[in-house]
Amino acid sequence: MRKFLIVAAALALGLTGCGTNEAAPAAPGAPAPKAPATTLTIKDPWVKAADAGTMTAAFGVLVNDTGAAVTVTAAESPASPMELHEMTMKDGKMVMQPKEGGFVIPAKGTHELSPGGDHLMLMKPAQDIKAGDQVTFALKLSDGTTVDFTAIAKPFVGAGESYAPDMMMPSAGQS
Repeated sequence: MRKFLIVAAALALGLTGCGTNEAAPAAPGAPAPKAPATTLTIKDPWVKAADAGTMTAAFGVLVNDTGAAVTVTAAESPASPMELHEMTMKDGKMVMQPKEGGFVIPAKGTHELSPGGDHLMLMKPAQDIKAGDQVTFALKLSDGTTVDFTAIAKPFVGAGESYAPDMMMPSAGQS
C-alpha cells in the first residue's frame, strides 16, 4: 500500500509539471476580456425631487483616482433626456447653459456638481421623481467608457433656483 501511495504521489507531482503558466485561449466567439475600467466614482450622489415634465438636476462629487485627467462628455438616464450644465455670469446675471467640452476632473482630483454650479440636468422626467426614489445614471467619458451610478431623490429648496428653460438667477446684490 505504501509503495502504491509513493507511486501515485510521484505521478501526480510529475503531471503538475506538464502544465504551462499561460492562460488558456478563449473559446471561439467568447468576448474579449475587458480592459481595466477608468477609476471615476461619484461621492454622495443625489437628485432634486421634481414633478414629471419639470426640469431637475443631479449632484454629487466626481472623484478621479487615476493619474490622468478624466472628462465626462455626456450623461444618460432612463428617467429623462440629459445634458451637462453649468452656471455662469452673463450680462450681470447668473444663467444656466450647456457645459461645452464636458466636466474635466483632474488627475487624483475632484469636481463638484452642486446647486447653483455645474450639474447633471434632467430635461424632462417622464415620471415624478419623489423623495426617496432611486434614479440611475450613466456618465459617458471621453475615452469611451461609461460609469454607472444611482442617486437618491431628495426634496431641496436651498438655492432657490428654478430649472425652467429660460432660468436666470439674480447675481449677488440683486433681488
